[in-house]
Amino acid sequence: MNNFLVIGLGSMGKRRINCLLSLGISANCIYGMDKRSDRCEEAKEKYGINIVADEAEIDFAQIKAVIVSLPPDKHILGVELALKHEKPVFVEASVVLEDVQAICKSNTKNVFVAPSCTFVYHPMIKEIKRIVSSQMLGKVCNFSYHSGQYLPDWHPWEGIKEFYVSNRLTGGAREIVAYELTWMADVFGFPVDMKGYFRKTSALDCDIEDSYVSVIDYGDMLGTLIVDVVGRYAVRNLVINFERGQIQWRWDKAQLEVFDSESGKWTFISQPEQQHVKGYNENIGENMYIEEIDSFLRGIENPSLYVNTIEKDIKVLKLLEKLENSDGGFNR
Repeated sequence: MNNFLVIGLGSMGKRRINCLLSLGISANCIYGMDKRSDRCEEAKEKYGINIVADEAEIDFAQIKAVIVSLPPDKHILGVELALKHEKPVFVEASVVLEDVQAICKSNTKNVFVAPSCTFVYHPMIKEIKRIVSSQMLGKVCNFSYHSGQYLPDWHPWEGIKEFYVSNRLTGGAREIVAYELTWMADVFGFPVDMKGYFRKTSALDCDIEDSYVSVIDYGDMLGTLIVDVVGRYAVRNLVINFERGQIQWRWDKAQLEVFDSESGKWTFISQPEQQHVKGYNENIGENMYIEEIDSFLRGIENPSLYVNTIEKDIKVLKLLEKLENSDGGFNR
């Protein structure tokens, strides 16, 4: 029982296969499944994995765990297949609250479900969490964070209408709000409230809101989060103000800048060198994805070793719901 099943062989499915291979899992132990024959052929040719057409071809007695890399509105199909066979399952970043709640409700056997939380494993985010947790600069007073990347640049090899980011429910900006809130909850904790605005502000050829602007209330601190899929230069810019200092981070500078008001000096923490896959933004390193899957594999034996839970995912998506409801609701 050392085999792994990857459901969905698009961009993220191939990435997860590469993660398994990087962690020493043999290609002979990896099975891939996708409705698209071209993706199956590509994965088999590129990685040498086994391909199965459907559930009937899988001997689940030999499957150790399942990885679900389907589009967000199809996650539930892959997760429920894993739950049916009582197999630990990793699932990509969620954005459909009702489906995540349904997964939680249907998991009556308490099978280990590991929702993605990729950015928790980013080396600079881990360093930021260390500084925040240590209170070496005092408590956090406020922060501002902007995450943006032009939607057609996500997958330059295909049009935006060819994958889920052009679907309003799973739209690119909407998904990234939840993606960013996941690591922010790990670093700062869960807020008490979140309000903001979301709009379609550009001529992108799809019916989605492309910009989200929000204020996050933690009670004794405040934060702002801007997410967009219209910015022609990809950004992740963060400023955190502490009682005795400040952190500045831009992901394109590959370093963390830390100001200590007591010494009056800046220190600079360099980002470790990252693996990079051609076709993605050069600032997207593969190391965090590999570490995330490694954490999932360790969590199979001891789920407490994995930092995210389905319950936390629900709390994050309820924050997204609060934001949207504060501006009239998603179905306005």
